[in-house]
Amino acid sequence: MKKYIIKIALCVGVLSVYSCKDALDIVQEGELYPENAYKYTDDLRRVLDANIYNGSYINSAEAEVASLSMFPQISFTSQFTDEVGIGPANSDITVGPHQFYVDITTSQANDIWVSSYNIINNVVRLIEGSKNITPTSPAEQKLYNSYLAEGRTLRAFAYLQLLSYYSTDMADPNALGVILLDHIPTFEEQLPRVNNSAIYSVIESDLDFAENNISLTGRNESRFFVSKQMINALKARYYLYTKKYTLAKQYAQKVVNESGLSLTSATPVPAPIPTSNSTPSAVLSWHRSLNVYTTSNPYVKMWQDTNPGEVIFALSRPNTDPPPPIRGWENMVNLFAQNSSTISGSRYDMGRNLFNILDSTPGDIRRWAYIDPTYKMDPNYLTSDNYRKDDALVIDKYPGRSGVILRNDVKVFRLSEIYFILAECAAVENNLTQAAQYIKAVRDARNYRGAAVMPTYTNSQSALIDILKERRVELAFEGHRYIDLKRLGKLTGQSIDRSIVDDYSKEAPVTIPNDDFRFTLPIPRKELQANQLIQQNPGYKATP
Repeated sequence: MKKYIIKIALCVGVLSVYSCKDALDIVQEGELYPENAYKYTDDLRRVLDANIYNGSYINSAEAEVASLSMFPQISFTSQFTDEVGIGPANSDITVGPHQFYVDITTSQANDIWVSSYNIINNVVRLIEGSKNITPTSPAEQKLYNSYLAEGRTLRAFAYLQLLSYYSTDMADPNALGVILLDHIPTFEEQLPRVNNSAIYSVIESDLDFAENNISLTGRNESRFFVSKQMINALKARYYLYTKKYTLAKQYAQKVVNESGLSLTSATPVPAPIPTSNSTPSAVLSWHRSLNVYTTSNPYVKMWQDTNPGEVIFALSRPNTDPPPPIRGWENMVNLFAQNSSTISGSRYDMGRNLFNILDSTPGDIRRWAYIDPTYKMDPNYLTSDNYRKDDALVIDKYPGRSGVILRNDVKVFRLSEIYFILAECAAVENNLTQAAQYIKAVRDARNYRGAAVMPTYTNSQSALIDILKERRVELAFEGHRYIDLKRLGKLTGQSIDRSIVDDYSKEAPVTIPNDDFRFTLPIPRKELQANQLIQQNPGYKATP
């Protein structure tokens, strides 16, 4: 972390964000001179936008990673769990997360760590710099507080990401957490990891401040900026992850009651709707008409970014690249495909067992929205010697958009997740009927043929198993599955559920135990090399 913090110190907090050389003329290593960067309240907005919201993703080989990005989280989760299989265009036969190989050199482990600390470091500097600004009116004070609320919300989000991946038990206040960075570090400074309780205090303080100070400033009514409902959603997720279910339920209910959002509908769909008697060509024609960029289907439009639907908070990834020195936006499609999300470019396709769940429910819009019409399906995939070519389930959840076929906004919080949080809280409280109602509500919204069957749960565990299943389907390829299995695997007796056709060879391993040490990421090698005080997680090398 120290290496990256020092590098950021050279470029953070400078309103002219066009050249790091300009920053070098002002800021020395390990130091920040806020008087040169922060003079007016609007400077807080400029720094937020330039250094946090608009941080672009650069792979770890170039030693730079974005501030606000979900690219490495989604990449790792999809590859490591049961969301993807090896696609027909994937010839990169290497040992990595998809083969359950994770160590201190794993790129995504480095990138999640660095991008999260980029956010934290930038917010620390924002707070320090804000001390040089004196608002001159009540209206300006309100705006000043609101910008700080945005920054502190994003810092809380970054800390929650870190605990989710790097703490062995994010719900145990006494478990080892991550590094607490609450000041601008000096060049030589090294910091140890602290217990989760110390990180909880920062997260809760940040979110309480944000809840009390966020204002409607125009930008906060956009899904691309921190808003009241994004704060509520983040609180609900945080309290769920830390098993404070009463508070998780409270804030999830606030989102449902106050956001004005409803679950995005599966209808209308093109007519005529295929039936079991439809010819393959008729089904293909219908599938194509559903997935075109001019579709009228609300659920597909949400993924094409032509209608926000139920999105509470998303990372904006516009068609035009940002100005220098910010590098080009990450293209979400590239996580799964090269060139386009069609069969010719499919590097990772949908995991077969995930597809089987979708394919087993008539009328589930996700069966068609998540799969590109160029896909191939082989009913004899289990015995096929050419399953990668003949059973290619091309992922289309990130379909690109008209004009930029590889890029989509990144959905971070959606209303469906909030329903799952409420269902999980109800299940833990043994309110099984209410848990079933929340799951049914999501399934109803996703079915274009009509209402779903009400689930029946015999006990809390059976409810949690079904909630985990529905999260697997609805939140696929959004970066949740790894953390969900880490949180709920032992309680439900569930773990990674791959088909034997999800790798290059049918002899490859398809799962690991739900208590495996790899459900916590290693502290990356670059941190170990730079910080002698850092402590490694169990199961991994303690030294670089």
